[in-house]
Amino acid sequence: MIRLWHVPQSRSFRVLWALEEIGAPHEVVMCSFLDRSLRSAEHLARSPAGRVPAVEIDGQAMCESGAILLYLAETRAPHLRVAEGAPRRAAFLQGLHYAETLGAHLANLTQQHSVLREDWMRSPTVMRLEAKRLENALGVVGPGWVAGDFSVADIALGFAVWLAQRFVGLPDRAAAYLAACEARAAFRRAVVRDGPAQIYTRDFYPPPEG
Repeated sequence: MIRLWHVPQSRSFRVLWALEEIGAPHEVVMCSFLDRSLRSAEHLARSPAGRVPAVEIDGQAMCESGAILLYLAETRAPHLRVAEGAPRRAAFLQGLHYAETLGAHLANLTQQHSVLREDWMRSPTVMRLEAKRLENALGVVGPGWVAGDFSVADIALGFAVWLAQRFVGLPDRAAAYLAACEARAAFRRAVVRDGPAQIYTRDFYPPPEG
């Protein structure tokens, strides 16, 4: 049994989606950013940074979503990865890690729009700059799967694009890519299981005018 510690709308959604794709038996432990449960000694033993996802899998703890995705594919779903030496291996790795480029911009935008509660804490310049950087970075995404066939790289990248639409208008290619992700039955099941919104309470967070 795999146990996943999960916060709605966070990167742990990547793992939730992957588990739905694989059909692996698992338990979801719902957590919150709004209390101190992620700072408990018990959770810090699983995730030293006090974040999600955290998983118990094959008798060990893991807490990096990209590593978890790759490990799940290697151990349970080889059809969701590209093996070493295979022709599309470079594209697979590029897509898996390009999700972190998008994630950096998304993290900055999330902090500015959602985490910092008071207007005086926020920087309109940072919000506009990060929105533009995110928009530019999305220009190379889609419309097809990153390595030819659907893989965990598309789970990582698809989640980033799914969040990106809350901050910027998606380029046509990225919009088509997201539509393909959203059409997957496992994605739809993961959305239902994700839980009530905690991070993003609005559909769209436009950059301030300037």
